[in-house]
Amino acid sequence: MHTALAAAAALIVAVVLATLGTAPAQALTVGGTPTPVTGNATHFDGLGAPYGGCGVPQANLDSQDFIALNVFNTPGNYNQFTRPVPPSQAGILGMFDNGLNCGRWVKVSIGDYCTGVNDGAQNQPFCRNGSWVSDKYNGATLNMLVADSCADTNAWCRDDPYHIDLRTDSINRFQQNGAPVGDLLDHWNNRHVTWQFIDAPNYTGDINIGFIQGAQVYWPAISVSHLANGIHGVQYLSASGNWVSATMDSDMGQAYIIAPTATAGSSYQIRVTDASDNLINGGRIYSFSLPSSCGGSCSAAYTQVPYTTSPGTGPTTPTSTPSTTPSTTPSTTPTTTTSTSPSTTPSTTPSTPSGASCTVTSTVTGSWSSGYQLALTVTDNGTVPLSKWSVHFGFQTTQTIANSWNAATSQSGQSVTANSVSYNSSLAPGASTSWGMVVNGANQPLTNLTCTGTP
Repeated sequence: MHTALAAAAALIVAVVLATLGTAPAQALTVGGTPTPVTGNATHFDGLGAPYGGCGVPQANLDSQDFIALNVFNTPGNYNQFTRPVPPSQAGILGMFDNGLNCGRWVKVSIGDYCTGVNDGAQNQPFCRNGSWVSDKYNGATLNMLVADSCADTNAWCRDDPYHIDLRTDSINRFQQNGAPVGDLLDHWNNRHVTWQFIDAPNYTGDINIGFIQGAQVYWPAISVSHLANGIHGVQYLSASGNWVSATMDSDMGQAYIIAPTATAGSSYQIRVTDASDNLINGGRIYSFSLPSSCGGSCSAAYTQVPYTTSPGTGPTTPTSTPSTTPSTTPSTTPTTTTSTSPSTTPSTTPSTPSGASCTVTSTVTGSWSSGYQLALTVTDNGTVPLSKWSVHFGFQTTQTIANSWNAATSQSGQSVTANSVSYNSSLAPGASTSWGMVVNGANQPLTNLTCTGTP
């Protein structure tokens, strides 16, 4: 791992290369920082609704002092990329590590102040027309929680591998000589910080488990928090009596889609692995149920549930590891316990000006007596980047959309329109993004499925 000095030197090299536009992505060791690393530190107001990047609402975090880590490590390349980052592109993984560093704690120490321009402009050096200087705030520290991700197309989130984005309200709470510094925000200018992962400070108790918005019998999606050493996975006891690795909900590292202990049931048993890939608490088993307050589907962003525990049986190998379908943003992506053979409906592509074009495919990923689930993939098959996209289709009879994710959907009778949202509207030629929906009604192919792209 880098020492702080080596990390600073690496940053200088990366910035020079980024300025020249020739820097290839250099793979990071994203699993941990046993020695401190140094990067620029920006700040932001708070998590997006409802979850930010890790799958836990801001109100339910262990701490209101939190940070975001970079999703990508692409110095000099500010294009959009698929999320989660697929294995074939592992070299561009940022310290967010596809969500695997969510829920971990870091100790952040204040470093030097920039006297010049430090605006994160693309292909520009950090702290240009100035220098890095120490001041009275150097050495102030604060323990902070990884709760969000940074995939913006500025130099901070692409050129600086150890950049962190801090919550604005936390800045004046940094401690020096046993007291808050008080006025650090007025002397910020995206200054250097040094940071490293640590175990949760003064940890007591056990994990928290809650169902996330849209969770239901056929899509039991949970969020796991209050972690001693992060989370790398959830295993659930299946109806066949085997432990199965749950699928992460996109790259929201604390949200997982599980399955019940009985077919179409609403009772669950899980165990959790930490950032060291060890089962927590000796493989302790957590048993809980979908609460009746959720009705047909949990409407709240987070519904915490009580659980009982039983001793674990030690490490065992899960019977299967479901794959995660890449999407371009943290999503709530339902899966179902009653699957059918996927059927794919190709789209037609209306002609659009200036080389802008997109396609959309629709795949049935699950079906049950009263409805079904669809995954739709939009691809820029034109010659220019898209700034937004829109999908149109029709239902055959009286189907209605129960919920959707990663798109803004509207329905009028049988006609449906789905528009891109802020975080997945931009697509480079050849790039794709995914969205999905749960539909009430008979499982019938969509009609007149089309995609329109805007350059």
